[in-house]
Amino acid sequence: MSAVTVIAKKRDGGALSPEEIRWLIEGFVAGRVAGYQMAAFAMAVFLRGMTPAETAALTLAMRDSGRVAKLHGARGPKVDKHSTGGVGDKVSICLAPLLAACGVRVPMISGRGLGHTGGTLDKLEAIPGFRVDVPLSRFERLVKTHGFALIGQTADLAPADRKLYALRDVTATVESIPLITASILSKKLAEDLDALVLDVKVGRGAFMKTLPEARALARSIVSVGRAAGTRVSAVLTRMDVPLGRTVGNALETAEAFEVLLGGGPDDLVECTLALGVEMLRAGKLAKSDARAEALLRKAITSGRAAAKMEALVAAQGGDPRVVREPDRLPRAKHQSAVNATRSGVVQDIDALAIAHAALRLGAGRTRADQSIDPSVGIELVKKPGELVKRGEPLACIHAKSRSAAEAEAAAVLDAYRVGARAPRPQALVIERLRG
Repeated sequence: MSAVTVIAKKRDGGALSPEEIRWLIEGFVAGRVAGYQMAAFAMAVFLRGMTPAETAALTLAMRDSGRVAKLHGARGPKVDKHSTGGVGDKVSICLAPLLAACGVRVPMISGRGLGHTGGTLDKLEAIPGFRVDVPLSRFERLVKTHGFALIGQTADLAPADRKLYALRDVTATVESIPLITASILSKKLAEDLDALVLDVKVGRGAFMKTLPEARALARSIVSVGRAAGTRVSAVLTRMDVPLGRTVGNALETAEAFEVLLGGGPDDLVECTLALGVEMLRAGKLAKSDARAEALLRKAITSGRAAAKMEALVAAQGGDPRVVREPDRLPRAKHQSAVNATRSGVVQDIDALAIAHAALRLGAGRTRADQSIDPSVGIELVKKPGELVKRGEPLACIHAKSRSAAEAEAAAVLDAYRVGARAPRPQALVIERLRG
């Protein structure tokens, strides 16, 4: 067997055997298969696709390229959630402790933001002292002790995915459903899960812009997860308008804590509960959506969810007081209102335009080696369907200086559309796909 023959077979449209795929991945991680050969393989997959069986074999080979968490002693079902990324998506921060308070073990390994979508790890690192670089053994203990953990990908967890993604990112092969499926699932299956819930964002602020694209990805991950022996379900959620009222790391972390304390914007609460219902159903802790939602709401009102988050923040080196005292999070030096130029009803907010403005403020990165400012971002004072008078604030820019805020004011204003009539309501949850 050689890399050339495997690449040529896929280039010509052939289906690779599990043995061929495993040989290629093992050789890549060990250095026997060169990076340029894996780049050629990725392009062949991008152009020719993969069968579900091939994708499952690739997923398992990438999972087995490193260590797999051992959570067999953890009581309760082990269920995680993955989002394909959106603007203002801080759901993981409130969802994981909420599910842990309901008896689900949530071994959540998250990523950093790149481009217009924010990363959970960047939001968590806005908490003073909080450590996301936790070794796998410590991660296992945290999940068993607290019911959940929130960390970044370790060096020994699915290393093939990390190496292959670095090549895909610079060879125009990111947008391949088989490669996306294997990338997501290889990391998640390394968490020793019983079930996984996928949040597929759809719209201009999401990676998947259209419903057919989102459905194709969801179906691929659900079917491959099933083939790999893990229950996977998907929720397709709308991402044309930013989720919640904040975009920016410390701002979003504070907003996630609001949900745990019984508040938070309606759309953020709705998305959190919808995914929480799926996770409880996947973990077989609730037989109906209504029962699952009742359990989630009780975990919030009883204070158990917030207490779970406080305990984990302390266990991972952070200041637990931030959960109830958000002013302890980093604050930007300058806040500047963006006022409406006409009276009316907010009809729309362009999520992508808001994300790019936040990125330019320093809330995100365009390269993996860039640093971010956790304090900056954009607060959406008005959301679609809300009345605004001329001269009233539509949004507030949190920036490191007055000049930085002024530089983005026009872009934020242009992201808003204000008209005479209220927009037609659109459901946040588009559809569910249960495997």
